[in-house]
Amino acid sequence: MKRLFLALGIITVAAGCAGHKNGGPGVFETKDIAESAYIYAFPMLGNYKALYQFSVDKQSGQYKAPFNQIASEARVFTPKDTAIVTPNSDTPYSLLEMDLRAEPLVLCVPEVEKGRYYSVQLIDMYTFNVGYIGSRATGNGAGCYMVSGPGWKGATPAGVAKVFPLETEFGMAIYRTQLLNPADLDNVKKIQAGYTAQPLSQFLGQPAPVGAPDPKWPAFKDDAFKSDAFAYLNFLLQFCPTVPAETHVRQRFAEIDVAPGRRFDFEQLPLEDKVAVGGGIKDAFEKIQQKRETIGKEVNGWRVGSAFGDRAFYDGDYTLRAAAALAGIFGNDAVEALYPMTRTDNKGDTLDGSKHRYAITFPAGQYPPVNAFWSVTMYDGKTQLLIDNPINRYLINSPMLPGLKKNRDGSLTIYVQKDSPGKDKEANWLPAPDGPIYLVMRLYWPKAAALDGEWKPAPVVRVD
Repeated sequence: MKRLFLALGIITVAAGCAGHKNGGPGVFETKDIAESAYIYAFPMLGNYKALYQFSVDKQSGQYKAPFNQIASEARVFTPKDTAIVTPNSDTPYSLLEMDLRAEPLVLCVPEVEKGRYYSVQLIDMYTFNVGYIGSRATGNGAGCYMVSGPGWKGATPAGVAKVFPLETEFGMAIYRTQLLNPADLDNVKKIQAGYTAQPLSQFLGQPAPVGAPDPKWPAFKDDAFKSDAFAYLNFLLQFCPTVPAETHVRQRFAEIDVAPGRRFDFEQLPLEDKVAVGGGIKDAFEKIQQKRETIGKEVNGWRVGSAFGDRAFYDGDYTLRAAAALAGIFGNDAVEALYPMTRTDNKGDTLDGSKHRYAITFPAGQYPPVNAFWSVTMYDGKTQLLIDNPINRYLINSPMLPGLKKNRDGSLTIYVQKDSPGKDKEANWLPAPDGPIYLVMRLYWPKAAALDGEWKPAPVVRVD
């Protein structure tokens, strides 16, 4: 990606002196607008990749189900799952891409036994977390909840416990159901079978409204994150009515033809505009990368902090929203799940499985403080995807504790390395890639000690 951004060009002095004959923004201003628009667009492009591969392109290799149908997988994610970066491998997923243009959807959940964590995360096209259903937010009892689009107006229907309004016409629901152990899979299947999604008319037993026509979905290509970013954004914005908080930024974007339904063809731009837009995209991506590396605070080599939330949480900080998507799109609010992340050891050196071995040691009884469960997951440092390994283990989590070996003092050491630490230690082995390492710790339904900074994650220590 870096080479392509360089190829797009950096503004030269000569280009900087050029201007638009039609009275539009000058080249420097065009570059600034393009930079802001790309930062704004980046998480939406990641969201569109998932939407397109999950519910549009049946040949994507990641296809799940049509819109408004729940697709449940009674397995955890593996290296074969590549539609989103840093997927969890703790909880079997159920996914629902929601088309809310014609009418709302009613999502019903079954009763889930006490002690089993589950959540339903509701996300709009901006990647804002609109709300939650589940153990923390609504409890483990059965219930029905409605998700509505921006065009719906009305009272809460009978039998619906709560309405979640979205600002966009499409959205996503991500269901996470805790798997207690491999033998627990049939129980997870029964819970997943109890998740339902119905159009409001069907839920009420009324005639269905006229359905909206299928959009002409543009095929998702890698250039969506590069020179074609604004062509994709213009397509997506037609499903995202302008809200008051964004009136100014939308007007500014429109100055370079970034607006709903407009045509944006990078290759057809005048040379000076092509150079300006290319430079803006390049600088924007660099800012997103830089922001990702400074999310939260550094604690024992981990970055710990909140990076995901609703519109109020971001409060206009589009760079943080984009950096969160780059770090791991579709992450939860901190109160639902906290994500300490690291690419370095406790001394600040880059984690690399081809060069070193590491260890994470939790002192006796000092595991991450959670109401549900915790995990440490291994990713390839380049792709942020799960890695193939000899024992098909992608994480170590608290449900695995009974099978792990503790040290004599009661502490627990996780061995983070490319090769087996030996049969006597293999139960505690978290296989690493033959290269850069990206580690993510997950605290599901974290306790106050984790949220207020009292708790500190165990450091990743180089041991060779």
